Amino acid sequence: MSINQQAGAVVVHGGVGSSTDNEDGCVLAARRALGQLEANGNALDAAIIAVATLEDDGRFNAGSGSSLGLDGATIEMDASIMDTRGHLGTVACVRDVKNPVRLARAIADTPHVMLAGEGAQQFARSLGMPASEPISDHQRSEHRQIMKELAGSVPLMPGIDNRLFDRFWNYKTPLQLPISKACDTVGAVVRGPDGHFAVACSSGGSAPRLLGRVGDSPIIGCGFYCGSLGAIAATGIGEHIIRHLLARTVYGWLEQGMALEQALRRGVDLFDKDVDIGLIGVTKTEAGAYANQAMPHSRMTQR
Repeated sequence: MSINQQAGAVVVHGGVGSSTDNEDGCVLAARRALGQLEANGNALDAAIIAVATLEDDGRFNAGSGSSLGLDGATIEMDASIMDTRGHLGTVACVRDVKNPVRLARAIADTPHVMLAGEGAQQFARSLGMPASEPISDHQRSEHRQIMKELAGSVPLMPGIDNRLFDRFWNYKTPLQLPISKACDTVGAVVRGPDGHFAVACSSGGSAPRLLGRVGDSPIIGCGFYCGSLGAIAATGIGEHIIRHLLARTVYGWLEQGMALEQALRRGVDLFDKDVDIGLIGVTKTEAGAYANQAMPHSRMTQR
């Protein structure tokens, strides 16, 4: 896991529980991030291009591959960026934006840290950002599978009765049952050759979910965190990640002198084994990933 302290490093993940058949998408994202590092050495630019690549892929639960809401029509997305140069921006429950991670970057230049919902969408329009791609056959297929599973007795979210989604339904259209669960995020952590760190995350939300649900991805210290010692990104069920302030907790262990690999493993071990959790991270001398389920990812360093 060790790397040359003077080299830039990139770690990208495509979401815990996602198929490792999609790992080629992570490899491409990491290569583009390294190319960006070679172009200008900026860690944040590299993290953003990695995540935008995954958003455009269509196979991951972010951007063009975001999971449909339970009504089969609504898509709400979250994203975040942070670096050690003072940039911090997040977006929650935004609709009809092709690359939420680029919107999060733009928000970092406003007087605010987070924009949500309609306001975030209007801000994206004011900047001329492209709208989302049309809903794909892949997204519709994933939704049909979710609805089938929601009609069953096996919890789609560990410890949560499926019937609660019916009880608290808040979409305009009625629940129709029936017509692989998706709770993943995509993310990237980067160390620039100048020693600065950056992290970027994007998510199409958990499935199933109520309208307006916000996960860990746009919440600082939960789905993402970076500081002078490194950068951390989490993936999994946001409701569990938030309760542990997972990214900041793992970073805190780095502050105590713990090696990155040990900190990532300890972070994942905070959760029951039936809760899918994954972490990626970079420090001044290390780069790594760890998860309790399959997690497509890629790690690359500059030579």
